[in-house]
Amino acid sequence: MSRELDEIVRIARDACAIIRRHYATAFQVDFKIGDDPVTAADREANAFICAELERAFPGVPIVAEENDPSTFDVRKGATECFFVDPLDGTREFVARNGEFAVMIGLARDKRAALGVVAAPVTDRIHAGGPSESSFEIARDGSRRPIKPSRASTFAGAHAVVSRSRATDEAFAMLTRMGVTRVDKLGSAGLKAAAVACGEADIWLQPSGGGKLWDTCGPEAVAVGAGASFGSRGGAVIDYADGPLELDGIVVAATDALFHIAAASMKL
Repeated sequence: MSRELDEIVRIARDACAIIRRHYATAFQVDFKIGDDPVTAADREANAFICAELERAFPGVPIVAEENDPSTFDVRKGATECFFVDPLDGTREFVARNGEFAVMIGLARDKRAALGVVAAPVTDRIHAGGPSESSFEIARDGSRRPIKPSRASTFAGAHAVVSRSRATDEAFAMLTRMGVTRVDKLGSAGLKAAAVACGEADIWLQPSGGGKLWDTCGPEAVAVGAGASFGSRGGAVIDYADGPLELDGIVVAATDALFHIAAASMKL
């Protein structure tokens, strides 16, 4: 891995330790807007990650979920920008089902360039990018390359959908495409990693695709492994000048599956 990615992995690993410490306590749950939960784990991990990124990469702007929204426009026109979700899957954290992750992504020239998805409970870390290839990193630091499946049709394909935000539209699309196995999974990063390492063939979310911090790290990892990643209809995600909130996500193991799924989302 490059020095940059190595440093981002270190920061994500240390943030996982913060989250595990909170996870072992009777933590309090607050709400930002409506039923959107937030905990001290989100806030402390967010502050730690941002401080470490600022120290390691001075001058590179950061868009982080728990930062003041007035800072989000720092990405506009930026050549480079970090996107941070310190605890992706807070609902899963609150439910104590283990399906949450620390996600850090670096966008360069508008595209996802480097990413880390780190799961505090299982200690699985997926990292990489389009120019780096992607790896799973073990507790001892050893790395193994990851690759998606080579599925070219949806017959027998395995799909993952959001555990907390799955919609009838998503299930209907997958049924029309002939998908017979659909599992629910938390964290956007965990779903993208499942496709990246061949544990699933497609992740489809036809609406409510989340914010750019939900996709930058996962996209870099998935594309670095060889998967295809886009917003609704297969559109390319622009991290500098595109919308902060996405209208859907499609991640597929192969271009063939990606184009079929993307076309289905346009219907």
